Amino acid sequence: MKTNAMNKMNISALLPADAMRQEGAYAWYVVYLLTFAYTVAFIDRQVLNLLVDPIKRDLLLSDVQISLLQGFAFMTAYVLFGPLFGRWVDTGNRRNVLALGVALWSGFTVLCGMSSEFWHLFLARAGVGAAEACLAPAGFSLIADYFSRQRLPRAMSIFMLGPSLGAGLALIAGGLVIGSAPTLGHWFPILSGLSTWQLTFVMVGAPGILLTLLLLTIREPARRTASGAAGTDQHFTLRETLAFFWANRPFYLPYFLGLSLLAIVIYGFPTWMPAHLMRHFGADPSSVGLRYGTQVLIIGAIGIYSGPWVERWFSARGHRDAPVRVPMMCAGVVALLCMVFPFAGSLGSALVVAGAINLFYGLPWAVAASALQISTPNRMRGVAVSIFYFLISLFGLGIAPSIIAFVTDHVLRDPARVGTSLAIVCATSALGACWLLYGAMKHYPKNVE
Repeated sequence: MKTNAMNKMNISALLPADAMRQEGAYAWYVVYLLTFAYTVAFIDRQVLNLLVDPIKRDLLLSDVQISLLQGFAFMTAYVLFGPLFGRWVDTGNRRNVLALGVALWSGFTVLCGMSSEFWHLFLARAGVGAAEACLAPAGFSLIADYFSRQRLPRAMSIFMLGPSLGAGLALIAGGLVIGSAPTLGHWFPILSGLSTWQLTFVMVGAPGILLTLLLLTIREPARRTASGAAGTDQHFTLRETLAFFWANRPFYLPYFLGLSLLAIVIYGFPTWMPAHLMRHFGADPSSVGLRYGTQVLIIGAIGIYSGPWVERWFSARGHRDAPVRVPMMCAGVVALLCMVFPFAGSLGSALVVAGAINLFYGLPWAVAASALQISTPNRMRGVAVSIFYFLISLFGLGIAPSIIAFVTDHVLRDPARVGTSLAIVCATSALGACWLLYGAMKHYPKNVE
């Protein structure tokens, strides 16, 4: 009798977490809230891309200086704070880490709008990057503990919609603010002294206060092992964690580097695509924000949400390496499309090719993120994601904008040919990603085992 009573007590203690995990009502609420947070993060991060020419004009900057604001300032802080947040996620309360980060990056986004010279804006962008480093480790780890292995790719695909939604909404919101700046100044006199680009930063950063409060409704779930068992996960020292990744480097090294090269396309293409449309075809910023932003929003979401379906199609046909095979194949398709891109002779055709690139570079990321969680022990996932995003940020945020600007300024020597720079850099990077992911693909099944 005593044993049965104790068993019932143990089962009852686990019921809330198990119910949230299997029934999904609260778990899906968490996923959608985390996706909203990811969307807000990318709006704050990417809205600068639509404001390139106004900032250049007001602050008297070059393309290379702009690229430092787009990439280096954000990336340096992001990669420095990423491992710190990753370790904190593995050892602390993930909800609290996330809420603090959101409050900080929203405040720094508003400070971007208060900047009046290059170094002020540089430091504010660095603050945004440092705070946003909390999001991926905390979000990935929370979702992996709320869902079974079978449902994890679908949950991840929704979470990974955040960058696509955010990048698209950043352009749309930026375009709307640019078009309505005089009205906003009339209704909010305190903002009347700000230029249009400053006003845009303030308006996209302010909603972070509400998001911080919403994140406090998330309950910290029980830590789970890869098999889904609760309360059986093992704590690891930092040395043991790093030793694990080193021992399994035949998979992790080409996997991380391959996806990092693909990140050059993901970050570099939308960073300079608006400038290409404005410089080469004479489109105005408001129109570019609405048209290209809507495309990024819709097509990117379709690509990311379709990833798990494609992965399941390959898995059903016996490909145990499907979570790596899908990114590898998508990288090859992106390389071919980037080679075609410079030959688009009109604004409409350029948007069509850009839409196809957007579809295929977004499609594999939910699958890739799920594969990383499945193949890594629970208490190592925060560090795994921080290493992953360290490299993605180094290549995507740090290298991509600046190398494209360098090719434009110092190789082609013509700002109007930024589209050709995009094609050269992105096609080369995608080909490298395809080759590296092909090498990682054969080690994935063994690594999962």
